[in-house]
Amino acid sequence: MVQHLDRLRETPSQTAGPYVHIGLTPNVCGITGVTPEDLGARMVADGVRGERITIRGRVLDGAGRPVNDCVVEIWQADAAGLYNSPMEHRGAADPNFTGFGRCAADEEGVFSFDTVKPGPVPGPRGATMAPHVSFWIVARGINIGLHTRMYFSDEEAANRDDPVLRRVVPARVPTLIGRREGDTVHFDIRLQGEDETVFFDV
Repeated sequence: MVQHLDRLRETPSQTAGPYVHIGLTPNVCGITGVTPEDLGARMVADGVRGERITIRGRVLDGAGRPVNDCVVEIWQADAAGLYNSPMEHRGAADPNFTGFGRCAADEEGVFSFDTVKPGPVPGPRGATMAPHVSFWIVARGINIGLHTRMYFSDEEAANRDDPVLRRVVPARVPTLIGRREGDTVHFDIRLQGEDETVFFDV
């Protein structure tokens, strides 16, 4: 007999434990043969459209020390502002771009993604959101994954009109801005303390 969904109970949350890398990026940990490549290791393929960029940063704790046992995931639109998702009904996303990346931070808390600069996307009530990349961070001691966004320092006008950034306390907006230098965008994530990154309750 099929159980009615209203009888199910939510599973209690737990910390990610000390095995985040093993579960999410086994090849990085030297556990090979499970999958040829860790999920999210490669976002772009030959023929990808748009401007190729690298997003690089560090995850830091409240004392400014690197967090070396975390995994960072990103989701984003393609260069035309379309998502590689069954829910995307505005058009066909770039078939040579996954829109999803996953990276285990190294011993210095460094993560890096080779991707493309996303286009603007529709926002609430007909507004347009500035080009941005959504981040999810999980590590030992974090009960629920942390969600944040990275906007681009070379999109000042679009950032000013972004409906999400306009709801953030102005003094904290810089924690959401990736610093563009050539084809590299630098974005550090501070979990606590001074200049703590803004995290979203989603």
